[in-house]
Amino acid sequence: MGSRRNFLAILIGAAAIGGAIFTFGVRDGGGFDLPQITGGGDAVTVTVASAVTKQRWLAAAVAEFDAAGITTADGRAITITTSTVLSGESMEKIAAGQLQPVVWSPGETTWVDQLNERWKLGNPKPIMTQACQPTVLTPVGLAMWQPMAEALGWPDTPVSLKTLIDLANDPEGWARYGHPEWGRLKLGHTHPQYSSAGLLFLAQSIYAVLGKTEGLTTDDVYAPQVEEALRSLAQNTTKYGMVTTDLLGNMARGGPAFLHATSAFEEGTVRFNVERQDELRFPLAFIFPSEGTFWSEQPYCVLDGAPWVDPAEAEAARLFLDFLRSERIQGMASAHFVRPFAGGADPGGMLTVANGTDPSATPVTVPDLNIPTPEVSEAIIDQFLTTKRKATVLLVLDISGSMQGERIKVATDATAEFLTRLDPRDRVGLISFASDVVLAAPVADVASLGEDLESRVRGLVADGATNLNAAVCAATQLIEREALRDRAAGDNRLYGIVLLSDGADTVGEVSATRMFQTCIGRTEGEEATKFFVIGLGDGTDEELLKRLASESNGTFFTADPNSIDQAYLRISAEQ
Repeated sequence: MGSRRNFLAILIGAAAIGGAIFTFGVRDGGGFDLPQITGGGDAVTVTVASAVTKQRWLAAAVAEFDAAGITTADGRAITITTSTVLSGESMEKIAAGQLQPVVWSPGETTWVDQLNERWKLGNPKPIMTQACQPTVLTPVGLAMWQPMAEALGWPDTPVSLKTLIDLANDPEGWARYGHPEWGRLKLGHTHPQYSSAGLLFLAQSIYAVLGKTEGLTTDDVYAPQVEEALRSLAQNTTKYGMVTTDLLGNMARGGPAFLHATSAFEEGTVRFNVERQDELRFPLAFIFPSEGTFWSEQPYCVLDGAPWVDPAEAEAARLFLDFLRSERIQGMASAHFVRPFAGGADPGGMLTVANGTDPSATPVTVPDLNIPTPEVSEAIIDQFLTTKRKATVLLVLDISGSMQGERIKVATDATAEFLTRLDPRDRVGLISFASDVVLAAPVADVASLGEDLESRVRGLVADGATNLNAAVCAATQLIEREALRDRAAGDNRLYGIVLLSDGADTVGEVSATRMFQTCIGRTEGEEATKFFVIGLGDGTDEELLKRLASESNGTFFTADPNSIDQAYLRISAEQ
């Protein structure tokens, strides 16, 4: 493999926050249920904290290990217990001593460098005495609807990111490939400030523009041709997200009308084809960018220098590592959507053209790109924030009597914190509703509102009934006026309505039927407004709120005082 490198320290905190999505359950159902896995025996327990990508392969390996009856040198039985984690979140917790596994297996070796550096700050002894070892490979590329990928030459002709960037920038769109009915390319990717996959996609794009595979510098990132390419790419990116499975899940529900392609891991793309084929309008194709990709090694790290790992656990952990790297267990990799670490190619299992990928691809045929340094990664994020499409966001907050007490405090505090994540060039407005619907702050640039709007949000007082449906109609009418004004001015923006409520409509000024028929879904195409709906507590009209999100290709979150911040973090990643 090519050199495996330092990564982005700035992502760690964001990924740590993002990891709480799994803990607090604010996902919208686009992900997958992943079991905890426990082997047999009770003498020596090895806890493995692993990135989600290889979890199914690990499940099968644990079962095989248990059946093999492998013991330590003194004859003690071994129990393997695994849990799924996000790489950045788990790194942060391990460094702080809040997560104490025997084995840590993040998605990419770069997280290991970050843990080692953090660990050295407060500990005289390294956290591991031996280098981490690769287990399986999971390449990064693009998931695209198969008919569209075939129009670009897939699977016979390699597809370059440069081709996709040019297509995204072409006003004629898919007409250049004989499909004017598809319109312009609808491209999505995860937000690089929160997702390593999003950062790697942008790094791939920069490599493609420059024609390089290594040695990326900050000067490269800020070069005029790169800035121009990123700006054009951002202006033609229609959807962002926190994690890839969310974007893929929305593609499964919304079809090509939602997205044509998104950054993705091969594992997730093929898994969607296999596990959700009944939901997909077309199969997905995984595209290896011809310029190169990032071949994630899924490293296995025995934390034998940590005070919570004893010698017997470290010995058992290495026995399990040897088992994972054995020919038989490596041969099971592609049956579970990942690749053997040695070479990467595997003609069997689930990694087939029929399932949407090229099983013969290797780091030789598709170059292994050099991951950028932390400084370069920070520059990439800076360029993204500078060039990305700006957003117009309308906050619609329930301040009815049922929100009194803790609910109004956590809701307003979380909303005020969300405002701090918006770009100064974003635009934001505020509607509050109880018995009446009130425009508390007209839509204006975040820079001009500043702390005044945060203060106004924190000062909201709960009282009265819940005029939910009328508030939704008022919000859609206001955002439509904003979109019309922007289009006239040539301002290409993303639009979102953030609706937070803890109940159902109790006023009846506008019926639900009237709301859906006359207020929702009146904007189409790239200017369509998405509803990000936060149902706070267990008294909400969940069916109605879910429908609001679904019909606008938005997202519904169930939240409580402990998880509302995570919902808002997800929203900030999509706007």
